[in-house]
Amino acid sequence: MPYTTLLVHVDNSCHCAPRIRLAVRLAVAEGAHLIGSAMSGISRYAYGGGVNALQFAPAQMQALRSQASDALHDFERIAREEGLTNYETRFVDDDAQGALLLQARYCDVLILGQTDPQDTPSRVIAGTAEYLMLHCGRPVLMVPHAPAPSQASTGQRPLLAWDGSAEALRAITDALPLLGRAQQVTLAVINSHAQPAAHGEQPGADLALYLARHGVNVDVVQHDTPPGQDVGAALLAMAAQRQCDLLVMGCYGHMRLREALLGGVTRTVLQEMNLPVLVSH
Repeated sequence: MPYTTLLVHVDNSCHCAPRIRLAVRLAVAEGAHLIGSAMSGISRYAYGGGVNALQFAPAQMQALRSQASDALHDFERIAREEGLTNYETRFVDDDAQGALLLQARYCDVLILGQTDPQDTPSRVIAGTAEYLMLHCGRPVLMVPHAPAPSQASTGQRPLLAWDGSAEALRAITDALPLLGRAQQVTLAVINSHAQPAAHGEQPGADLALYLARHGVNVDVVQHDTPPGQDVGAALLAMAAQRQCDLLVMGCYGHMRLREALLGGVTRTVLQEMNLPVLVSH
């Protein structure tokens, strides 16, 4: 089944326009309804950092609301330019984390932007994407703030990261509407020797057959990372080598403290990605 409802986070980040344009084009391709949602963030500013509502001037509140309104006007302009008619705008007087968590429950895909340390609006909501991936119950499509120069499409040449885990399977099945329209799909079987029981006699074969029954033909590639090499970096390198325009992978959120201290596949990809990444948990 195609996606029917998409939700994109709209803000005043300098990288928001490409994010909106990707969301609009995906909505056009899927025949989906697109929701552009912007938040004032007033709750974060008014109650965070020791600043209470009495100290937060009305002028400051109005400025935040105006920024969100301007961002929604840009969303509407881009939607019209791309020929999308099935869309709506939403303004929420709350922080992005809480507002998007609630709205994402009733959408097929949540579209967010990668955090850019050099962009103030992006830094303000740092950590929001990771939180939403773990708790919204929907696939999250992350849009890079610095895409590869050759990046002109999304989903025509996807790379599927497969390690036999439930998270990876969830991501791949969540991506089926995109995979059905893809020109070339690569199934990267990662370190199958580490958990042979999760793959069967021919790692990747059963999943490839499952996808074929959905009309998706895949090129199965076995990939073993050398000891000490980061799997996330290996996936990004493979995507670049095969000129992929989308990475589909599971989001590994258990043992969050360990990931924060030692890194991890999800953390590496979110920090270093230069192509859109669809993640599911």
